[in-house]
Amino acid sequence: MSLRNSALRTLSVSALLLSVSFPAFAQDANAVAERLKVLLAEQATDISWTSVSGDASKTVLEGVKIGSGPKESVAIGNLTLEGITEDNGAYKIQTATTDAAHIVSNGLTVDVSPAIFSGVVLPAEGSTDPLGSVLFYETAKMASVTVKKDDKEVFALTNASADITSPQDGKAMEFTAAAEKFTADLTTVKDPKAKDAIDALGYQTINGNMQMEGSWQPTDGRMTFSKYDVTVDNAGTIGLTFDLNGYTLDFLKSVQDMSKKMAEQPEADKSAQGIAMLGLMQQLNFQGATIHFADDSLTGKVVDYVAKQQGVKPADIVNQAKAIVPFLTAQLQNPELSSQITSAVNAYLDNPKNLEIAAVPPQPVPFAAIAATGMSQPLELPKQLGLKVTANK
Repeated sequence: MSLRNSALRTLSVSALLLSVSFPAFAQDANAVAERLKVLLAEQATDISWTSVSGDASKTVLEGVKIGSGPKESVAIGNLTLEGITEDNGAYKIQTATTDAAHIVSNGLTVDVSPAIFSGVVLPAEGSTDPLGSVLFYETAKMASVTVKKDDKEVFALTNASADITSPQDGKAMEFTAAAEKFTADLTTVKDPKAKDAIDALGYQTINGNMQMEGSWQPTDGRMTFSKYDVTVDNAGTIGLTFDLNGYTLDFLKSVQDMSKKMAEQPEADKSAQGIAMLGLMQQLNFQGATIHFADDSLTGKVVDYVAKQQGVKPADIVNQAKAIVPFLTAQLQNPELSSQITSAVNAYLDNPKNLEIAAVPPQPVPFAAIAATGMSQPLELPKQLGLKVTANK
């Protein structure tokens, strides 16, 4: 769908701006520029500019381009850095501000308002800090992102923000992020069946918001997302949580290095590359995850729509679903889980409040082991992951 592609491209542009806005400058602009290139290269990101102007209090990088390589770079205008100080080789900036960006690509026009980052830190070379090779900021704000197709706005994001707490004294880094509002126009959907469903459900235009919370301990790579909620007004909220460890800076660098080699040797033995990547995944351990849906009238609208399509009553659709679920879950060859799913679905259809799928393994499971089980014994995955299904908690 065009909306999905638009949203993905919008997120890609936003991610580029986040990467761009990390850089810091100080009194010696050339030294900072070189340090900046090194740090971004560590994150598999290339940056260039046409010139540097300003002084110790305010420095501007002009004609900035950023991307994963020269052929994939995006021009984003200027970066303005203010309140610059140096502390034992590290550069600190009170605020780093991007220009407004106007990008035209593949029939889409993306406009991004200036992004303002505060508390930006460019670590000193040779730093022993766990984040010594990572560009850091404390807060970020972006007023708007809009995507247009054929002069028609198909997606907009308003008041996006992020807050990060540095991992001091061995504590984990904590972060939150949010988008106050997003709007998506679904009238551009071309598929007739999808368009018919959208119109019948009354979702020609959807509005909502996003919220995220989590933490990361760089020393052992423990990464936790305690909240990742996307809410659509008059529909519901889909929420995700997950917990893993082993997501260290060394792991990230290894993945980047391998990805670079694979890109440089596209004709190389794919099986060997897959085995190498599987070996890297062995470093990650799965601790747990959940998928949660809280209904806000979507379920009832879908049931009514399906009933109308079949010329029956909504209650008939609910009863049909209840009757089918046990047969579908029997294929799992897991009576306990099948009973859980059947009970949860019945309770949810009778009174749609919320539905949750949780994976809670008795002990951390290496991702490589999960992949191996999925390929060789897929029916064992629910047991390995400790899968549970509940409703109306």
